[in-house]
Amino acid sequence: MEAGYNTNEKNAICTGRTSIMNRLQKTYKVTKQLEEVLNVNINGKDRNAVIEQVNHLVEQRGDLLSEITSPYSEEEKQLGKELVKLNEQIQEKMNNLFDDLKVEMKQVKKQKKSNRTYVNPYENVKTMDGMYMDSKK
Repeated sequence: MEAGYNTNEKNAICTGRTSIMNRLQKTYKVTKQLEEVLNVNINGKDRNAVIEQVNHLVEQRGDLLSEITSPYSEEEKQLGKELVKLNEQIQEKMNNLFDDLKVEMKQVKKQKKSNRTYVNPYENVKTMDGMYMDSKK
């Protein structure tokens, strides 16, 4: 038989087609894991671990997506539509996580400035008291 066909089964099936479906299913599984990670309430203590896990899953998913090529069967198209819907939900959740992180970073920066002002209240005071500038030469 030709290369790319499985000769062990009674009906010759293209292994390339099944491997694409397997990759789509793996991509779908990783995408669902990513959604589950983002569905958990994330607080400041867990945020670093969650971000690391999200980064790992996104990298893994990107690798799987790069391996998927056309043409697609009807099952693959249907699974692809589901992946697109999940991706939109994931993107929204990741944007919310990023916005929360930005807000927290602003609060930390404001807190540092407030602490610095408390420690040294006259740090930003610029006065020229007691100083005489002679403009003549």
